[in-house]
Amino acid sequence: MIVPRTRRILATLFLCLLLLTTACTPKTPGRFDQAQQQSSQQKSGQAIAKDATQGSQFNKFFPNPQDGYQRVYTQEKKGFSEAKLKKAGKDLAVLSISDTQGVKGTSNPAGKFKTSTKSIAGYPAVSQGTTGTAVLVADRYQVKVQSRDPSFTQSDREAWIQKFNLDGLSRLK
Repeated sequence: MIVPRTRRILATLFLCLLLLTTACTPKTPGRFDQAQQQSSQQKSGQAIAKDATQGSQFNKFFPNPQDGYQRVYTQEKKGFSEAKLKKAGKDLAVLSISDTQGVKGTSNPAGKFKTSTKSIAGYPAVSQGTTGTAVLVADRYQVKVQSRDPSFTQSDREAWIQKFNLDGLSRLK
């Protein structure tokens, strides 16, 4: 009778010792841990400048929904605001305003407007692929409409860009 009881006690002590030693050993770094640490500590080269406009300030410049359309805000962060354009529950397009200030080099969205020969409502415009159209306002704010449905054409995108309050956006400080 004493032997089974002793075995049970020893087994319990062994399991406790095993749990204690494995819980206290340091974790081996994963293959992405160093890259994660470097990128989260990086201060220079961030995508958005400290003085970029808050996304909530852009919302008043979006077109008001009309004729059965719905505008549903989907994202708002520093330097960016986005809304879906819907009709009859169907996603037709994505409308967005982004602050290009602070984005440097070839990735700066404002750079592509310098060679633009097209304009919409007096602002330089570019096509972005087959589904996107954008204008640059005040050499800083990119207003973009991207089709999400084949029925939403380039002329629809251009018409919706003109419905933004572009002149009001140009005066934003």
